[in-house]
Amino acid sequence: MSGDFDFEYGSWQVMHRRLKARLVGCDEWEEFDGTCDTRPILGGGGNIEDNVIDIPGGRYRAIALRSFDPVQKSWAIWWLDARSPHALDVPVVGRFENGVGHFYADDMLGDRPIRLRFIWSRTDTESPRWEQAMSADGGATWELNWTMDFTRR
Repeated sequence: MSGDFDFEYGSWQVMHRRLKARLVGCDEWEEFDGTCDTRPILGGGGNIEDNVIDIPGGRYRAIALRSFDPVQKSWAIWWLDARSPHALDVPVVGRFENGVGHFYADDMLGDRPIRLRFIWSRTDTESPRWEQAMSADGGATWELNWTMDFTRR
């Protein structure tokens, strides 16, 4: 439904946790803070999430842009990072079922083809969670590499 992301509207403090290296067997995580503000666009058929991310190497801005296709009953999510302002990431596409959203895309990690997965969970609580995982074997196995835990500001 086009209201699937209504839980995220407003201002959030975000605790990020990510692997230091992806798909190389790394098990070392780093944690850092961030904020985001999310609002509807397209008359409620989409939304934009404006992020400030305080990674250990310095602060940067990024946005998640989401749009709902009422015919397919699916969402597309794009990521635009201010460190590469002309490179809009390939969209992950999916939907929510029972309050949990699963979104997938075929992408590249360097010169390596991968499968990308986003999961939105705990959407009916005061602390929603986003996570990203990657697969180098077409989705047979997944490596969780980034989580974001949200708390209202």
